[in-house]
Amino acid sequence: MKKIVNSVLIIVILLVSTACTEVPLTGRKQLSLMPESEMILMANSSYEEFLKENKVIPTGKEADKIKEIGNKIKEAVEIYFKENNLEQQLEGFDWEFNLVENEAINAWCMPGGKVVFYTGILPICEDDDGIAVIMGHEIAHAVAKHSNERMSQALGIGAIGLIASVIVGTESPENLQVFNELFGLGANVGVLLPNSRKQESEADRLGLIFMSMAGYNPEKAIGFWQRMSALNKETPPELLSTHPNDQTRIEDIRKCLPEAKTFSKN
Repeated sequence: MKKIVNSVLIIVILLVSTACTEVPLTGRKQLSLMPESEMILMANSSYEEFLKENKVIPTGKEADKIKEIGNKIKEAVEIYFKENNLEQQLEGFDWEFNLVENEAINAWCMPGGKVVFYTGILPICEDDDGIAVIMGHEIAHAVAKHSNERMSQALGIGAIGLIASVIVGTESPENLQVFNELFGLGANVGVLLPNSRKQESEADRLGLIFMSMAGYNPEKAIGFWQRMSALNKETPPELLSTHPNDQTRIEDIRKCLPEAKTFSKN
């Protein structure tokens, strides 16, 4: 049994150590076990189901604005990536920008460039620059392939946990349940949540750069996140959150502004 477990463990370690990619512009190494084409295929299927089940606002002042700003930012990103031989990072992307009637203060972008804004977030945006803050942030998640990274980490942790539980169960069956609970907690607090916060900060940084490339003012991100902070009356401790706390986020954005401004076309 131990020989089998050791062999599987070696395979997992080799797979994880070689399945790394690099995030554009930031240069951060990330785990990427899933083919991005598969991620996009799954995302497109979920996206089509979402559109069927929700009220899309196809035209009108607000819907047109979402499409206009989304297209300006994606075009700026595509131009920059082409000029810097990074086109492969956008392979398979088929961009769409939709406004959906929903009071939730939310927006998201799926792998492959499917962006949705909820009507509930528009009052917080206030103007074009505010929309560009969120648009840049969500596009950044897709361009940086954060969904693939999260799924890859979950798969890697699951494989390691399975191997470890076999070892513990073989040597000490009575402690198996305790081990599984502690392993799950440790993986969540020690790996998954910190990485989620890292991704959010990276999306903030890239989002500022992308909106600046498209001619929007990245300084407006400060006001946007201050308005968001005013709405967040109760938030969990940062250690247990998928996002940085509001003050950390705002301070990090301030530090990123000089870099973002160097990409401005104005």
